[in-house]
Amino acid sequence: MSSNSLANYDPSDVGRVNGNLFGLPFDYESAQIIIVGVPWEVTVSYNPGAAAAPQRILDASPQLDLYDFDRPDGWQRGIYMLPIDADLHAKNNYYRHQATLVIDRLEQGKSLADEPDLTTVLAEIDRAGADLNRWLFDRCSSALAAGKKVGVIGGDHSVPLGYMQALAAHHPDFGILHIDAHSDLRDAYEGFEFSHASIMFNALKIPQISKLIQVGIRDVSQVEIEVIARSHGRAIAYYDSLIKQELYSGKTWLSICQDAIANLPQKVYISFDADGLDPKLCPHTGTPVPGGLELEQAFCLCREVIRSGREIIGFDLCEVGDAEWDGNVGARIVYKLTNLMS
Repeated sequence: MSSNSLANYDPSDVGRVNGNLFGLPFDYESAQIIIVGVPWEVTVSYNPGAAAAPQRILDASPQLDLYDFDRPDGWQRGIYMLPIDADLHAKNNYYRHQATLVIDRLEQGKSLADEPDLTTVLAEIDRAGADLNRWLFDRCSSALAAGKKVGVIGGDHSVPLGYMQALAAHHPDFGILHIDAHSDLRDAYEGFEFSHASIMFNALKIPQISKLIQVGIRDVSQVEIEVIARSHGRAIAYYDSLIKQELYSGKTWLSICQDAIANLPQKVYISFDADGLDPKLCPHTGTPVPGGLELEQAFCLCREVIRSGREIIGFDLCEVGDAEWDGNVGARIVYKLTNLMS
């Protein structure tokens, strides 16, 4: 991008469809924030479509107005989205079909060792998940080494593990603010080591992650409750039903946000699953659950990270559905998080 192209850019003009997020006139070198779209949803166990979310969000993004009350000039920091990897999307389609065979077998109450034997298929999918983690680790590490900040758009919620590992190589201590309907603390859900329902279980294997604060949880298993209890305060859940009860009794949302953020260390990574929101906002998300946050409630929570004096070092947005409206909402979340991060 030349300095002249930026000088001639009018953020109030019609959004440009130029292949970059929000139609902004930046490239990799000139942008301070790099967005990586990851079209991967191999282990999704309910509604498919999240693999299309990076493209949906990209397509919707030019029609957003760029004035942000938290950071009116935020776009000037430079945002650039890497081209969506077509080969990765093709691998997703192949392994997604293979994973469906495993999931269907388990839902029938049968062993994977029955004929035809699917144990090798499960191992193949786990290797593909490990390969994805390395793929994302490499791209995020390169951007971080170049002094960039990074945001990741999934795909299902298994996607950001490689990015978390890359951040751990750069930051000796950070916490995760996790917005979600689910705790995602299952060990190898449905047999998949890198399941969308295991992302936070796997994240807690990273020693540099000292705290996990989960907000909006409303669909949780007994085993996940036990994982939280055994964490000795490393993982803390703010359950949606208890949040609502506090709101009904007169406690303010702002004070609840401040209570949650007070548990986090100085550096914070935000992991935002679209199903943490009220399903009317992203109705085509992978595993929708009644209840959840309004968009401005989620933004208020993220804003309090900054207002508390903490730093947002990275983020992911996952499980946005394959629909125009979901892409519109997803684009707004990405823009808000980039502005808060910058």
